[in-house]
Amino acid sequence: MKLEQNEKPLLFSETTIPDIFFSEYLSDLPGDYLKIYLYISFLSKYGKDIKLNDLSKKLNIPLKTINDGLKYLEENNLILKKTNGYIIKDLQEFTLHNLYTPNLTMSKEKVEQTSKNKSRAKAIEHINNMYFQGIMGPSWYNDIDLWFKKFDFDEQVMIALFDYCYNRGAMHKKYVQTVAEAWASNKVKTWNDLDQYYEKQETLNKYKKTIAKKLGKYGGLTEYEEAYIQNWVLNFGYDMNVIELALKRTTLKQNPTFEYINSLITDWHDRNLKTPAEVTEFLEQRKKQEKSTKELKAKTNKKSNYEQRTYDNLDFLYANKASEGGSNV
Repeated sequence: MKLEQNEKPLLFSETTIPDIFFSEYLSDLPGDYLKIYLYISFLSKYGKDIKLNDLSKKLNIPLKTINDGLKYLEENNLILKKTNGYIIKDLQEFTLHNLYTPNLTMSKEKVEQTSKNKSRAKAIEHINNMYFQGIMGPSWYNDIDLWFKKFDFDEQVMIALFDYCYNRGAMHKKYVQTVAEAWASNKVKTWNDLDQYYEKQETLNKYKKTIAKKLGKYGGLTEYEEAYIQNWVLNFGYDMNVIELALKRTTLKQNPTFEYINSLITDWHDRNLKTPAEVTEFLEQRKKQEKSTKELKAKTNKKSNYEQRTYDNLDFLYANKASEGGSNV
């Protein structure tokens, strides 16, 4: 693998990393991939050939991680793959080119000029000052502007989005966008929408804890079990009173599973049963039907057995008559 860049004597050489790297790329870069990038940036000044095995040994990183790291750096436009190696990309030139690509990206100045109103520009500047210490990377301006258009968030929701991610120590674009998409999928657009969403999430978390406790799952619920509960609450609209009726029915079954509980609740939803009273009435009717079915089955079996015994007795009589008739002959 050959690495290329300018060459200077080692004693007087410096490895320069542009500030745009720290504002745009560093937060998303996994630790081992960062080591790879910094080291190959250092090596690239000398135009040396280096084998991946040697790179693995030098950095004390598994060979697979080296390969995965180079692929990641390439996909994220930090390096460019050539036939015989890689070139370290000029991040300043690359960012400048993206900023001035028509209709795809937008610089800070363009955002301020073309925002729908001054409050949106103020919201973006607030995000810059509050969560980036005033040095937000240029591409963030583009992304925020695109998120405004894509998700139709108002300014308060956009600020709340960054506040949410900042408080969780996850200020990287993929995470911010994932949260934004989750909010949008729950029809969050205004501050009131977000407030209602938070209330639903708080209720949902309480339900999860209550259900886990009642089922004795002290180690917590799995991701799939939580997905079931989320479906019951957010999509079916059931509260804990209805869910509790399903939990109680687990006592009738050995080793009940979440799939069993889900089948009960899904059946109630499919039958358009919405309240605890409706579910209770349905269960009582089913119990009566089952009882009637058992009684009818018992009567049928009894009658069948009686008839069978009658037939057996007649056969016995016929057999006796036949033997009697034979004795008279």
